[in-house]
Amino acid sequence: MRRILPLIPIVVIVALGALFAGYGLHHDPQVFPAALVGKPLPQDALPPLQGGGPPRSIASTLKGPGLVNVFASWCAPCAQEAPQLMQLKSRGVSVVGVAYKDAPGATLDFLDRRGNPFGAVLVDRSGDVGVDFGISGVPETFVVDGKGMIVAKHVGPMTDADADRLAFQIRALR
Repeated sequence: MRRILPLIPIVVIVALGALFAGYGLHHDPQVFPAALVGKPLPQDALPPLQGGGPPRSIASTLKGPGLVNVFASWCAPCAQEAPQLMQLKSRGVSVVGVAYKDAPGATLDFLDRRGNPFGAVLVDRSGDVGVDFGISGVPETFVVDGKGMIVAKHVGPMTDADADRLAFQIRALR
């Protein structure tokens, strides 16, 4: 028994190494789970950034087909995609922002500096709605049809090509 005891940590380390190596070799890092695609928007009620009203659901805030963009002022990729979101706004795409784990004052400063592409901004201070959306980080953008169903998900900052693709998807849903 005394001979086997020192070998247990080595066996555990080798087994974990084999497990992680197998996962890493077969996992595509470009594939992100989109568990909510084909499902309705989460129904959580969130307070509006500017105050002045009761908490409301994202579905009741987004009128018709549009985008839900989960972002934060502390997120460098969110600042990177701000011009593309402004471009979508200028093309008539309805976008609701969800400020994720962010202080309202910081969010307002961010929008003042980068521009405000959102028809409405709701505040998810606790991050609970982010969990309900299944986000892996910010920014993430969801394409929503006119009935409140999520039809696509974009992970990471948008490029011009991504903005064109998302605008096309929204036009197709109208």
